Amino acid sequence: MTSEAEAATADPVRKSLLWLVAVGFFMQTLDATIINTALPAMAASLGESPLRMQSVVVAYALTMAMLIPASGWIADRFGTRRVFFSAIVLFALGSVLCALSHSLGQLVAARVVQGLGGALLLPVGRLSLLRTVPRGEFLQAMSFVAIPGLIGPLLGPTLGGWLVQYASWHWIFLINVPVGLAGCIATLKYMPDLRGVTIKRFDSVGYAMLAFGMVAISLALDGVGLRQGGVLVVLIFGFASIAGYWLRASRTPEPLFAPSLFHVPTLSIGLIGNLFSRLGSSCMPFLVPLLLQVSMGYSPVHAGLMMLPIALAGMAMKRFATPLIRRNGYRKVLVVNTILVGCTMASFGLTAPGQPMALHVLQLLAFGAVNSLQFTAMNTITLKDMDGSMASSGNSLLSMVQMLAMSMGVAAAGAVLAGYNGVFGTDTPAHTLDAFQATFATMGLITIASALIFWHLPSEVRAPHPAQPEVSGQG
Repeated sequence: MTSEAEAATADPVRKSLLWLVAVGFFMQTLDATIINTALPAMAASLGESPLRMQSVVVAYALTMAMLIPASGWIADRFGTRRVFFSAIVLFALGSVLCALSHSLGQLVAARVVQGLGGALLLPVGRLSLLRTVPRGEFLQAMSFVAIPGLIGPLLGPTLGGWLVQYASWHWIFLINVPVGLAGCIATLKYMPDLRGVTIKRFDSVGYAMLAFGMVAISLALDGVGLRQGGVLVVLIFGFASIAGYWLRASRTPEPLFAPSLFHVPTLSIGLIGNLFSRLGSSCMPFLVPLLLQVSMGYSPVHAGLMMLPIALAGMAMKRFATPLIRRNGYRKVLVVNTILVGCTMASFGLTAPGQPMALHVLQLLAFGAVNSLQFTAMNTITLKDMDGSMASSGNSLLSMVQMLAMSMGVAAAGAVLAGYNGVFGTDTPAHTLDAFQATFATMGLITIASALIFWHLPSEVRAPHPAQPEVSGQG
Protein backbone atom coordinates (compact mmCIF):
# COMPACT_ATOMS: atom_id res chain seq x y z
CA MET A 1 0.00 0.00 0.00
CA THR A 2 2.85 2.33 0.83
CA SER A 3 4.51 1.76 -2.55
CA GLU A 4 1.22 2.45 -4.33
CA ALA A 5 0.84 5.73 -2.43
CA GLU A 6 4.40 6.70 -3.30
CA ALA A 7 3.74 5.90 -6.95
CA ALA A 8 0.58 8.00 -6.87
CA THR A 9 2.39 11.02 -5.46
CA ALA A 10 5.45 10.61 -7.69
CA ASP A 11 3.56 11.75 -10.77
CA PRO A 12 2.39 15.14 -9.38
CA VAL A 13 5.85 15.82 -7.96
CA ARG A 14 7.49 14.92 -11.25
CA LYS A 15 5.04 17.11 -13.17
CA SER A 16 5.80 19.99 -10.82
CA LEU A 17 9.53 19.47 -11.44
CA LEU A 18 8.92 19.52 -15.20
CA TRP A 19 7.02 22.80 -14.90
CA LEU A 20 9.76 24.28 -12.70
CA VAL A 21 12.52 23.43 -15.18
CA ALA A 22 10.35 24.62 -18.07
CA VAL A 23 9.70 28.00 -16.40
CA GLY A 24 13.42 28.41 -15.67
CA PHE A 25 14.16 27.67 -19.31
CA PHE A 26 11.48 30.16 -20.36
CA MET A 27 13.05 32.90 -18.22
CA GLN A 28 16.41 32.26 -19.86
CA THR A 29 15.20 32.24 -23.47
CA LEU A 30 12.80 35.16 -22.95
CA ASP A 31 15.55 37.36 -21.56
CA ALA A 32 17.88 36.46 -24.41
CA THR A 33 15.39 37.94 -26.92
CA ILE A 34 13.30 40.54 -25.06
CA ILE A 35 16.18 43.00 -24.83
CA ASN A 36 16.86 43.36 -28.57
CA THR A 37 13.79 45.48 -29.31
CA ALA A 38 14.52 47.71 -26.31
CA LEU A 39 18.12 48.61 -27.21
CA PRO A 40 17.36 52.00 -28.90
CA ALA A 41 15.26 53.15 -25.92
CA MET A 42 17.92 51.97 -23.49
CA ALA A 43 20.59 53.80 -25.47
CA ALA A 44 18.59 57.04 -25.40
CA SER A 45 18.07 56.73 -21.64
CA LEU A 46 21.76 56.02 -20.96
CA GLY A 47 23.07 58.67 -23.37
CA GLU A 48 24.65 56.12 -25.73
CA SER A 49 24.43 55.47 -29.47
CA PRO A 50 21.96 52.66 -30.29
CA LEU A 51 24.53 51.36 -32.76
CA ARG A 52 27.02 50.66 -29.95
CA MET A 53 24.78 48.69 -27.58
CA GLN A 54 25.95 45.22 -28.61
CA SER A 55 27.98 44.82 -25.42
CA VAL A 56 24.69 44.43 -23.49
CA VAL A 57 23.88 41.33 -25.55
CA VAL A 58 27.48 40.07 -25.70
CA ALA A 59 27.96 40.22 -21.91
CA TYR A 60 24.97 37.94 -21.26
CA ALA A 61 25.78 35.35 -23.94
CA LEU A 62 29.50 35.29 -23.18
CA THR A 63 28.92 34.81 -19.44
CA MET A 64 26.65 31.87 -20.20
CA ALA A 65 29.26 30.36 -22.54
CA MET A 66 31.91 30.68 -19.81
CA LEU A 67 29.87 29.01 -17.07
CA ILE A 68 28.31 26.13 -19.03
CA PRO A 69 31.48 23.94 -18.91
CA ALA A 70 31.48 24.12 -15.10
CA SER A 71 27.71 23.67 -14.59
CA GLY A 72 27.76 19.86 -14.28
CA TRP A 73 30.59 19.86 -11.72
CA ILE A 74 28.94 22.67 -9.72
CA ALA A 75 25.64 20.72 -9.55
CA ASP A 76 27.43 17.50 -8.52
CA ARG A 77 29.44 19.34 -5.87
CA PHE A 78 26.72 21.52 -4.27
CA GLY A 79 23.51 19.70 -5.20
CA THR A 80 20.85 20.46 -7.81
CA ARG A 81 18.43 22.18 -5.41
CA ARG A 82 20.96 24.61 -3.99
CA VAL A 83 22.46 25.42 -7.39
CA PHE A 84 19.08 25.85 -9.14
CA PHE A 85 17.86 28.07 -6.29
CA SER A 86 21.07 30.15 -6.46
CA ALA A 87 20.71 30.41 -10.24
CA ILE A 88 17.21 31.89 -9.95
CA VAL A 89 18.37 34.30 -7.20
CA LEU A 90 21.33 35.45 -9.33
CA PHE A 91 19.09 35.85 -12.36
CA ALA A 92 16.53 37.92 -10.43
CA LEU A 93 19.25 39.97 -8.72
CA GLY A 94 20.90 40.67 -12.07
CA SER A 95 17.51 41.74 -13.44
CA VAL A 96 17.03 44.26 -10.61
CA LEU A 97 20.56 45.60 -11.12
CA CYS A 98 19.86 45.98 -14.85
CA ALA A 99 16.74 48.03 -14.10
CA LEU A 100 18.69 50.24 -11.67
CA SER A 101 21.58 50.89 -14.07
CA HIS A 102 22.41 54.50 -14.93
CA SER A 103 25.26 53.88 -17.37
CA LEU A 104 26.21 51.38 -20.05
CA GLY A 105 29.02 50.03 -17.87
CA GLN A 106 26.65 49.34 -14.99
CA LEU A 107 24.19 47.67 -17.34
CA VAL A 108 26.88 45.41 -18.83
CA ALA A 109 28.06 44.41 -15.33
CA ALA A 110 24.45 43.63 -14.32
CA ARG A 111 24.00 41.51 -17.44
CA VAL A 112 27.04 39.48 -16.36
CA VAL A 113 25.31 38.74 -13.03
CA GLN A 114 22.16 37.82 -14.91
CA GLY A 115 24.15 35.55 -17.23
CA LEU A 116 25.69 33.72 -14.27
CA GLY A 117 22.20 32.70 -13.20
CA GLY A 118 20.90 32.01 -16.69
CA ALA A 119 23.82 29.73 -17.53
CA LEU A 120 22.88 27.29 -14.77
CA LEU A 121 19.10 27.16 -15.27
CA LEU A 122 18.92 24.78 -18.25
CA PRO A 123 21.95 22.48 -17.59
CA VAL A 124 21.08 21.92 -13.91
CA GLY A 125 17.38 21.54 -14.68
CA ARG A 126 18.16 19.03 -17.43
CA LEU A 127 20.48 17.14 -15.06
CA SER A 128 17.76 16.91 -12.41
CA LEU A 129 15.37 15.43 -14.98
CA LEU A 130 18.00 13.00 -16.22
CA ARG A 131 18.40 11.65 -12.67
CA THR A 132 14.73 11.55 -11.66
CA VAL A 133 12.72 10.76 -14.81
CA PRO A 134 12.68 7.11 -15.95
CA ARG A 135 14.84 6.55 -19.03
CA GLY A 136 11.84 5.64 -21.18
CA GLU A 137 10.15 8.96 -20.36
CA PHE A 138 13.18 11.23 -20.63
CA LEU A 139 12.73 12.18 -24.29
CA GLN A 140 9.08 13.09 -23.64
CA ALA A 141 10.10 15.13 -20.60
CA MET A 142 12.75 17.04 -22.53
CA SER A 143 10.27 17.70 -25.35
CA PHE A 144 7.90 19.25 -22.79
CA VAL A 145 10.69 21.40 -21.35
CA ALA A 146 11.70 22.48 -24.87
CA ILE A 147 8.33 24.15 -25.55
CA PRO A 148 9.16 27.32 -23.57
CA GLY A 149 12.38 27.52 -25.59
CA LEU A 150 10.19 28.11 -28.63
CA ILE A 151 7.70 30.41 -26.87
CA GLY A 152 10.42 32.66 -25.38
CA PRO A 153 11.78 33.91 -28.73
CA LEU A 154 8.22 34.14 -30.05
CA LEU A 155 7.03 36.36 -27.20
CA GLY A 156 10.25 38.20 -26.28
CA PRO A 157 10.65 40.86 -29.02
CA THR A 158 6.96 41.83 -29.03
CA LEU A 159 6.73 41.97 -25.23
CA GLY A 160 9.94 43.99 -25.10
CA GLY A 161 8.63 46.48 -27.64
CA TRP A 162 5.29 46.80 -25.84
CA LEU A 163 6.92 47.41 -22.44
CA VAL A 164 9.29 50.01 -23.89
CA GLN A 165 6.53 51.88 -25.70
CA TYR A 166 3.87 51.83 -22.99
CA ALA A 167 5.94 51.67 -19.78
CA SER A 168 9.76 51.90 -19.82
CA TRP A 169 12.70 49.66 -20.71
CA HIS A 170 13.28 48.98 -17.00
CA TRP A 171 10.22 46.72 -16.95
CA ILE A 172 11.77 44.19 -19.33
CA PHE A 173 13.99 43.28 -16.37
CA LEU A 174 11.61 43.91 -13.48
CA ILE A 175 9.05 41.37 -14.76
CA ASN A 176 11.62 38.69 -13.91
CA VAL A 177 11.40 39.46 -10.19
CA PRO A 178 7.93 37.98 -9.37
CA VAL A 179 8.64 35.00 -11.65
CA GLY A 180 11.97 34.49 -9.88
CA LEU A 181 10.32 34.70 -6.44
CA ALA A 182 7.76 32.04 -7.41
CA GLY A 183 10.59 29.95 -8.87
CA CYS A 184 12.55 30.10 -5.60
CA ILE A 185 9.55 28.85 -3.61
CA ALA A 186 8.87 26.07 -6.13
CA THR A 187 12.55 25.04 -6.12
CA LEU A 188 12.58 24.54 -2.36
CA LYS A 189 9.40 22.48 -2.64
CA TYR A 190 9.88 20.38 -5.78
CA MET A 191 13.55 20.33 -6.82
CA PRO A 192 15.31 17.16 -5.57
CA ASP A 193 18.68 17.68 -3.88
CA LEU A 194 20.79 15.44 -6.13
CA ARG A 195 24.57 15.18 -6.05
CA GLY A 196 27.14 13.21 -7.97
CA VAL A 197 28.01 9.80 -6.56
CA THR A 198 31.66 10.42 -7.32
CA ILE A 199 32.76 14.01 -7.84
CA LYS A 200 35.55 14.30 -10.37
CA ARG A 201 38.45 16.65 -9.82
CA PHE A 202 37.66 19.95 -11.51
CA ASP A 203 40.26 21.13 -14.02
CA SER A 204 40.39 24.71 -12.73
CA VAL A 205 43.53 25.64 -14.68
CA GLY A 206 42.07 24.36 -17.94
CA TYR A 207 38.79 26.11 -17.21
CA ALA A 208 40.59 29.41 -16.59
CA MET A 209 42.47 29.09 -19.89
CA LEU A 210 39.31 28.25 -21.82
CA ALA A 211 37.28 31.06 -20.20
CA PHE A 212 40.01 33.64 -20.75
CA GLY A 213 40.34 32.63 -24.39
CA MET A 214 36.59 33.00 -25.01
CA VAL A 215 36.45 36.40 -23.33
CA ALA A 216 39.57 37.71 -25.10
CA ILE A 217 38.41 36.68 -28.58
CA SER A 218 34.94 38.16 -28.05
CA LEU A 219 36.38 41.44 -26.73
CA ALA A 220 38.77 41.62 -29.66
CA LEU A 221 35.92 41.13 -32.13
CA ASP A 222 33.89 43.78 -30.36
CA GLY A 223 36.87 46.14 -30.18
CA VAL A 224 35.11 48.53 -27.76
CA GLY A 225 37.68 50.77 -26.06
CA LEU A 226 40.59 49.09 -27.85
CA ARG A 227 42.90 50.60 -30.43
CA GLN A 228 43.86 48.56 -33.48
CA GLY A 229 47.08 47.32 -31.85
CA GLY A 230 45.21 46.43 -28.67
CA VAL A 231 42.67 44.37 -30.64
CA LEU A 232 45.50 42.37 -32.22
CA VAL A 233 47.22 41.74 -28.87
CA VAL A 234 43.99 40.63 -27.15
CA LEU A 235 43.08 38.40 -30.13
CA ILE A 236 46.50 36.70 -30.09
CA PHE A 237 46.31 36.12 -26.33
CA GLY A 238 42.81 34.67 -26.76
CA PHE A 239 43.81 32.19 -29.46
CA ALA A 240 46.99 31.30 -27.53
CA SER A 241 44.93 30.56 -24.43
CA ILE A 242 42.51 28.32 -26.37
CA ALA A 243 45.42 26.49 -28.04
CA GLY A 244 47.12 26.13 -24.66
CA TYR A 245 43.99 24.58 -23.22
CA TRP A 246 43.81 21.87 -25.91
CA LEU A 247 47.52 21.10 -25.58
CA ARG A 248 47.09 20.78 -21.83
CA ALA A 249 43.91 18.69 -22.18
CA SER A 250 45.82 16.00 -24.06
CA ARG A 251 48.06 15.49 -20.98
CA THR A 252 45.44 15.92 -18.24
CA PRO A 253 43.70 12.79 -16.85
CA GLU A 254 40.30 14.49 -16.43
CA PRO A 255 40.05 17.57 -18.69
CA LEU A 256 36.85 19.57 -19.12
CA PHE A 257 36.57 18.34 -22.69
CA ALA A 258 38.73 15.44 -23.81
CA PRO A 259 40.47 15.87 -27.19
CA SER A 260 39.25 12.34 -28.03
CA LEU A 261 35.82 13.88 -28.63
CA PHE A 262 37.16 15.29 -31.88
CA HIS A 263 38.01 11.80 -33.12
CA VAL A 264 34.31 11.59 -34.02
CA PRO A 265 34.11 13.30 -37.47
CA THR A 266 30.46 14.36 -37.19
CA LEU A 267 31.09 16.02 -33.82
CA SER A 268 34.18 17.96 -34.92
CA ILE A 269 32.62 19.13 -38.21
CA GLY A 270 29.33 19.91 -36.48
CA LEU A 271 30.99 21.99 -33.76
CA ILE A 272 33.18 23.98 -36.17
CA GLY A 273 30.22 24.47 -38.51
CA ASN A 274 28.04 25.58 -35.59
CA LEU A 275 30.62 28.16 -34.56
CA PHE A 276 31.19 29.75 -37.96
CA SER A 277 27.67 29.60 -39.40
CA ARG A 278 26.20 31.02 -36.19
CA LEU A 279 28.66 33.93 -36.33
CA GLY A 280 26.41 35.31 -39.03
CA SER A 281 22.92 34.15 -38.11
CA SER A 282 23.26 34.95 -34.38
CA CYS A 283 23.49 38.66 -35.12
CA MET A 284 20.08 38.84 -36.81
CA PRO A 285 17.93 39.23 -33.64
CA PHE A 286 20.27 42.09 -32.72
CA LEU A 287 20.50 43.80 -36.13
CA VAL A 288 16.92 43.56 -37.43
CA PRO A 289 15.15 45.46 -34.59
CA LEU A 290 17.89 48.12 -34.71
CA LEU A 291 17.46 48.52 -38.47
CA LEU A 292 13.69 48.81 -38.18
CA GLN A 293 13.79 51.44 -35.42
CA VAL A 294 16.91 53.47 -36.21
CA SER A 295 16.74 53.62 -40.01
CA MET A 296 13.14 52.71 -40.90
CA GLY A 297 11.31 54.69 -38.20
CA TYR A 298 9.38 51.76 -36.72
CA SER A 299 7.99 52.03 -33.18
CA PRO A 300 9.27 49.50 -30.60
CA VAL A 301 5.97 47.57 -30.71
CA HIS A 302 5.97 47.48 -34.51
CA ALA A 303 9.60 46.33 -34.59
CA GLY A 304 8.81 43.61 -32.05
CA LEU A 305 5.83 42.39 -34.05
CA MET A 306 8.00 42.21 -37.17
CA MET A 307 10.12 39.55 -35.42
CA LEU A 308 7.12 37.23 -35.08
CA PRO A 309 7.41 35.80 -38.63
CA ILE A 310 10.94 34.53 -37.85
CA ALA A 311 9.76 32.59 -34.78
CA LEU A 312 6.56 31.31 -36.44
CA ALA A 313 8.38 30.11 -39.56
CA GLY A 314 11.00 28.49 -37.36
CA MET A 315 8.38 26.53 -35.42
CA ALA A 316 6.59 25.47 -38.61
CA MET A 317 9.85 24.27 -40.19
CA LYS A 318 10.58 21.79 -37.38
CA ARG A 319 8.19 19.19 -38.77
CA PHE A 320 9.83 19.20 -42.21
CA ALA A 321 13.45 19.02 -41.04
CA THR A 322 13.78 15.26 -40.45
CA PRO A 323 12.11 14.20 -43.75
CA LEU A 324 14.37 16.63 -45.66
CA ILE A 325 17.50 15.28 -43.98
CA ARG A 326 16.37 11.66 -44.47
CA ARG A 327 15.76 12.24 -48.15
CA ASN A 328 18.81 14.34 -49.02
CA GLY A 329 21.41 13.60 -46.34
CA TYR A 330 23.09 15.93 -43.87
CA ARG A 331 25.85 17.12 -46.18
CA LYS A 332 23.59 18.27 -48.99
CA VAL A 333 21.04 19.83 -46.63
CA LEU A 334 23.65 21.75 -44.62
CA VAL A 335 25.71 22.93 -47.59
CA VAL A 336 22.69 24.16 -49.54
CA ASN A 337 20.82 25.50 -46.53
CA THR A 338 23.86 27.38 -45.15
CA ILE A 339 24.09 29.20 -48.48
CA LEU A 340 20.36 29.96 -48.30
CA VAL A 341 20.72 31.31 -44.76
CA GLY A 342 23.54 33.60 -45.94
CA CYS A 343 21.54 34.75 -48.96
CA THR A 344 18.43 35.56 -46.94
CA MET A 345 20.60 37.51 -44.49
CA ALA A 346 22.26 39.42 -47.33
CA SER A 347 18.81 40.18 -48.80
CA PHE A 348 18.19 42.51 -45.84
CA GLY A 349 20.90 44.67 -47.41
CA LEU A 350 18.27 45.63 -50.00
CA THR A 351 15.78 46.81 -47.37
CA ALA A 352 14.70 50.44 -47.75
CA PRO A 353 11.83 52.68 -46.59
CA GLY A 354 8.77 52.67 -48.80
CA GLN A 355 8.96 48.99 -49.72
CA PRO A 356 5.76 46.92 -49.30
CA MET A 357 5.27 45.46 -45.84
CA ALA A 358 4.52 42.07 -47.43
CA LEU A 359 8.06 41.99 -48.86
CA HIS A 360 9.62 42.50 -45.43
CA VAL A 361 7.38 39.82 -43.89
CA LEU A 362 8.34 37.43 -46.70
CA GLN A 363 12.04 38.07 -46.02
CA LEU A 364 11.57 37.38 -42.31
CA LEU A 365 9.57 34.20 -42.98
CA ALA A 366 12.23 32.91 -45.37
CA PHE A 367 15.03 33.60 -42.91
CA GLY A 368 13.11 32.02 -40.02
CA ALA A 369 12.45 28.83 -42.00
CA VAL A 370 15.99 28.22 -43.29
CA ASN A 371 17.55 29.27 -39.99
CA SER A 372 15.38 26.78 -38.08
CA LEU A 373 16.35 23.98 -40.48
CA GLN A 374 19.99 24.97 -40.04
CA PHE A 375 19.86 24.72 -36.25
CA THR A 376 18.03 21.37 -36.32
CA ALA A 377 20.48 19.81 -38.79
CA MET A 378 23.59 21.21 -37.07
CA ASN A 379 22.51 20.17 -33.58
CA THR A 380 21.54 16.62 -34.52
CA ILE A 381 24.60 15.90 -36.69
CA THR A 382 26.91 17.14 -33.94
CA LEU A 383 25.59 14.73 -31.30
CA LYS A 384 24.40 11.94 -33.59
CA ASP A 385 27.36 9.61 -33.05
CA MET A 386 27.98 10.31 -29.36
CA ASP A 387 27.79 7.18 -27.20
CA GLY A 388 26.65 7.21 -23.57
CA SER A 389 30.07 7.95 -22.10
CA MET A 390 30.66 10.98 -24.33
CA ALA A 391 27.12 12.29 -24.82
CA SER A 392 27.07 14.54 -21.74
CA SER A 393 30.47 16.07 -22.49
CA GLY A 394 29.60 16.54 -26.18
CA ASN A 395 26.30 18.20 -25.29
CA SER A 396 28.00 20.63 -22.88
CA LEU A 397 30.61 21.46 -25.51
CA LEU A 398 27.91 22.10 -28.10
CA SER A 399 25.97 24.36 -25.68
CA MET A 400 29.15 26.32 -24.95
CA VAL A 401 29.95 26.73 -28.66
CA GLN A 402 26.39 27.92 -29.36
CA MET A 403 26.53 30.65 -26.71
CA LEU A 404 30.09 31.59 -27.68
CA ALA A 405 29.03 31.93 -31.32
CA MET A 406 26.13 34.15 -30.25
CA SER A 407 28.40 36.50 -28.31
CA MET A 408 31.05 36.54 -31.06
CA GLY A 409 28.43 37.01 -33.78
CA VAL A 410 26.83 40.02 -32.09
CA ALA A 411 30.28 41.45 -31.27
CA ALA A 412 31.44 40.99 -34.87
CA ALA A 413 28.24 42.53 -36.28
CA GLY A 414 28.62 45.51 -33.94
CA ALA A 415 32.22 45.99 -35.04
CA VAL A 416 31.31 45.70 -38.73
CA LEU A 417 28.43 48.15 -38.28
CA ALA A 418 30.73 50.61 -36.51
CA GLY A 419 33.26 50.27 -39.33
CA TYR A 420 30.68 51.01 -42.00
CA ASN A 421 29.36 53.91 -39.93
CA GLY A 422 32.84 55.39 -40.16
CA VAL A 423 32.62 55.11 -43.94
CA PHE A 424 29.03 56.28 -44.51
CA GLY A 425 28.54 58.49 -41.43
CA THR A 426 25.71 58.54 -38.91
CA ASP A 427 24.40 62.07 -39.34
CA THR A 428 21.23 61.02 -41.22
CA PRO A 429 18.97 57.93 -41.25
CA ALA A 430 19.96 57.43 -44.90
CA HIS A 431 23.63 57.10 -43.95
CA THR A 432 22.89 54.67 -41.11
CA LEU A 433 20.73 52.67 -43.54
CA ASP A 434 23.74 52.37 -45.88
CA ALA A 435 25.81 51.06 -42.95
CA PHE A 436 23.11 48.53 -42.03
CA GLN A 437 22.78 47.34 -45.62
CA ALA A 438 26.53 46.78 -45.93
CA THR A 439 26.59 44.98 -42.56
CA PHE A 440 23.83 42.55 -43.56
CA ALA A 441 25.65 41.79 -46.81
CA THR A 442 28.95 41.20 -44.97
CA MET A 443 27.48 38.93 -42.30
CA GLY A 444 25.59 37.02 -44.99
CA LEU A 445 28.83 36.39 -46.89
CA ILE A 446 30.50 35.12 -43.70
CA THR A 447 27.64 32.63 -43.31
CA ILE A 448 27.87 31.50 -46.94
CA ALA A 449 31.60 30.85 -46.51
CA SER A 450 30.88 28.47 -43.61
CA ALA A 451 29.09 26.11 -46.04
CA LEU A 452 32.57 24.84 -47.00
CA ILE A 453 32.89 23.28 -43.53
CA PHE A 454 29.80 21.10 -43.98
CA TRP A 455 31.09 19.84 -47.34
CA HIS A 456 33.42 17.56 -45.35
CA LEU A 457 30.54 15.60 -43.82
CA PRO A 458 30.20 11.97 -44.98
CA SER A 459 27.66 11.90 -47.80
CA GLU A 460 26.04 8.67 -46.56
CA VAL A 461 24.81 10.20 -43.27
CA ARG A 462 21.14 10.67 -43.99
CA ALA A 463 18.92 10.82 -40.93
CA PRO A 464 19.01 11.61 -37.22
CA HIS A 465 19.28 8.66 -34.89
CA PRO A 466 15.77 7.82 -33.69
CA ALA A 467 16.80 8.13 -30.04
CA GLN A 468 18.71 11.37 -30.48
CA PRO A 469 16.53 14.41 -29.72
CA GLU A 470 17.38 17.76 -31.14
CA VAL A 471 19.32 19.87 -28.65
CA SER A 472 16.71 22.24 -27.37
CA GLY A 473 16.88 25.73 -26.23
CA GLN A 474 19.87 27.07 -28.09
CA GLY A 475 18.24 27.53 -31.43
